[in-house]
Amino acid sequence: MSASAALKLDDPCPEPHPVEILPGSVESGILILCDHASNAVPSDLSDLGLPESEFGRHIAYDIGAAAVTRSLARRLGAPAILTRFSRLIIDPNRGRDDPTLVMRLSDGAVVPGNAEVDDAEVQRRIARFYDPYDDAIADAIHKAMAAGHPPVVVTVHSFTPVWRGRPRPWHVGILWDADDRFARPLLEGLEAEGGLVVGDNEPYDGALAGDTVDRHATIRGLANALIEIRQDLTAAEEGAEEWADRFARLIKPLAGRQELREPKIFGTRTRDRLRQHGG
Repeated sequence: MSASAALKLDDPCPEPHPVEILPGSVESGILILCDHASNAVPSDLSDLGLPESEFGRHIAYDIGAAAVTRSLARRLGAPAILTRFSRLIIDPNRGRDDPTLVMRLSDGAVVPGNAEVDDAEVQRRIARFYDPYDDAIADAIHKAMAAGHPPVVVTVHSFTPVWRGRPRPWHVGILWDADDRFARPLLEGLEAEGGLVVGDNEPYDGALAGDTVDRHATIRGLANALIEIRQDLTAAEEGAEEWADRFARLIKPLAGRQELREPKIFGTRTRDRLRQHGG
């Protein structure tokens, strides 16, 4: 069985639940998310017209991110929420009005099953996949805050080593937007490890309006960071465990800091931006 086939969902239920929830203690002070955990496509969507080989690529999911997420959650005793559907169906790390919410072309691959998607189909996919993930995150945050433990929100991603023919030098990147309370000490900790090329808002900019962090953490003033690990370092189980161990070491002493547990009051300009995006 190929790697991609092994990762495709094989559930006897006609409609597998699109979200995987790993239990953990709200007292950990951490909530871990994995937006692109799976490359699964339900049978009624006919693999979106793509050959199986495409589902082993980064266009379908973040290679190694799910393994890092599960191991990190276990090490921290923290709850985690992971998707169980491919980002090619719909990308939960995009705002509802983002033109890349449903990708018709992804890194050279035309997605036939998305080519003629209309607004009605986008709304069906939002209701079927996007909303359950969104609702699970909101519910987990609500429960943690109601228990008096506002969580630091950590999202785990991975990135392809080569993009448009150019090798990427970073081993890992930390993305952040309006709030660097958690991102900054993570960056400092990674740099202190030695031997790592660490990206500060690389290889992507963390300021993406409507993404998961924006609509769940920033909007509530919760400390947060988005972790990006290069995929050749997480593809094998050993590498995923190594990175989970590294981040567990770095995050555990930070999680108890009082300044990270208190929702941050943003200035007027930031509040105005947040209101424009539904805050």
